Formats: sequence, C-alpha cells, structure tokens
Amino acid sequence: QVQLVESGGGLVQAGGSLRLSCAASGRTSTTNAMGWFRQAPGKEREFVAAIAWNTYYADSVKGRFTISRDNAKNTVYLQMNSLKSEDTAVYYCAAREAMGISTFQNGYEFWGQGTQVTVSS
Repeated sequence: QVQLVESGGGLVQAGGSLRLSCAASGRTSTTNAMGWFRQAPGKEREFVAAIAWNTYYADSVKGRFTISRDNAKNTVYLQMNSLKSEDTAVYYCAAREAMGISTFQNGYEFWGQGTQVTVSS
C-alpha cells in the first residue's frame, strides 16, 4: 500500500500563489506516475496535472501551475501561481503503479485525503 498526505492548502487572494505538497509513504517503489486532481463544490473531480518522466497539464492551469517531484523525499509538489477564484477546490494527490501519465481518476490506485484551496476574488 501507498499512503499519500497532502499539505499546503489555504486561503489566498486572486493573483496569489500556493504550493501544495504530497508526501508518499509505504511501498513507494511500486509507484511511477503521480497526479493532482481537484473537486470544486457541486462539480466532478477533474484532472489538474501529472508527472512521470514528463509532465502534463489541464488546459485550465497550463502556464500557471507547475508539477514537480523530489524522489529522495518521496514528495510531489504543485506550484500554483496567478490563482483565480475558479481554482477554488479540494485538491487531491494520486499515485499510480502503471508507467506513464493518466488523466483519468481510475488510472490511479492510491489517493490522499485532499487539501482545501480557497481563492478569494
């Protein structure tokens, strides 16, 4: 099993920045790609960004968000800049054992509990 714990969420004004972290523990050697998803109130969970040997972003965050990983710390980061009110959501970290990036929720076996990001306008 792999355990994922997100941190770094909070309240920020529009135009501001936040950096989310996702610390992985357990059988991390079995995981390859990591991803971030988000779920806004009343909406379905959606893909945000993922990283394997490459990175991939949703169009809505491209150019504003950056995903990175520190393998020595088993941690993935999501740097969020130029935040907008529509970025308000619970952000979830996910990990998958298969090689390569997936933009689909069912492509990931392990999930964190989520961290709230609220952007005030």
